[in-house]
Amino acid sequence: MQSHQIKTPSDLKAFVEEAGHEPHFFTRKTMLYFGDTMRNYGVRKTVIMCYYDDEGNFVSDGGVQREVFELFRKASVKHGLKDSAYFDAVTFKRVHAVK
Repeated sequence: MQSHQIKTPSDLKAFVEEAGHEPHFFTRKTMLYFGDTMRNYGVRKTVIMCYYDDEGNFVSDGGVQREVFELFRKASVKHGLKDSAYFDAVTFKRVHAVK
């Protein structure tokens, strides 16, 4: 599968699990804990700023741009949680945006 074939949250889940990254993120137990379901997610490709480059090196001067898949919530869940999760568009490793 190529990354451009990712059109649904389930597609992203399959790529992340196949790459061996963040398998617990998508488990039923984790989703139940946060009051979430796969139906509550959407996915889109975007670019974010991160403090770590592709090799995992820290970049302190504002960060670097990374192409990612954003897994976003359509509705807030427990305690108003509505943050998105970001996964690198090539490695599918979870990355965090500069806030």
